[in-house]
Amino acid sequence: MRVGFGYDIHQFRDGASGPLRLGGVDIPNAPQLKGHSDGDPLIHAVIDALLGAAGEGDIGKHFPPGEAATAGIDSRVLLERVSALLLSRRIDIVNVDATIIAEYPPLSDHFLAMRETIANALGMDDDRVNVKATTNEGLGVIGSGQAIAAMAVALIEEHVR
Repeated sequence: MRVGFGYDIHQFRDGASGPLRLGGVDIPNAPQLKGHSDGDPLIHAVIDALLGAAGEGDIGKHFPPGEAATAGIDSRVLLERVSALLLSRRIDIVNVDATIIAEYPPLSDHFLAMRETIANALGMDDDRVNVKATTNEGLGVIGSGQAIAAMAVALIEEHVR
């Protein structure tokens, strides 16, 4: 068994209306986030946790920023590619636990859809994915509502060939 940790943060786009993409779910009435892909910090944190657990570097190694092929790409596609990489190495994902750090918008009504979306991209049961949120208590760029961050931890199990 191996564990990995991931973190990502993205700023809100100035003047851009939503929807906000978070955990692969479109959240209406919230501004979009900046990013080379769709700017989804939750999925990016999950990707980094999985790659870290597998000893495969990070999201930037596999999907370099500025690469034309991933400009504007749906982060769920990147997560599916990481899942395929782990599968090719005979690695099972035991579980994923993630925390979103944001002052707004309210997110609790979207947790189930985020869990299902992430689990679907990973080819696993959604009861092995957990998504929750907290605030930054008004501190820093997150607390002032300029950005959203996410952290994730993933447990994997390697199978000997």
